[in-house]
Amino acid sequence: MTSGAPDLYAILGLTSEATQEEILRAYRALLREHHPDTRATAHAAESDARLGDVLAAYRVLGDPVRRADYDTRTQPRIRHHRPRRPAAPGRPPIVASPVLWQPPPGRS
Repeated sequence: MTSGAPDLYAILGLTSEATQEEILRAYRALLREHHPDTRATAHAAESDARLGDVLAAYRVLGDPVRRADYDTRTQPRIRHHRPRRPAAPGRPPIVASPVLWQPPPGRS
């Protein structure tokens, strides 16, 4: 994940494997909880900040194209390596070292 950027899945209380339906369901539940018309007025400032985060997270995760872009930018890259073939029985493995190329004699 990029440093300093919030985890949009965590804002909605989801994992990166969430379906579009789960994202929509979580968004609507948090929207009801933090909307000025439906919330308790005791923590209005905190709720307003949280509502802004929820709206920003859904703006990205609710759109499949933006979500795919976000996932590619934030998910760690997995490198797939081919397994090494074992050396032939009775033969040592080939060890390569740096090669210093020198022109043949008579050429500069």
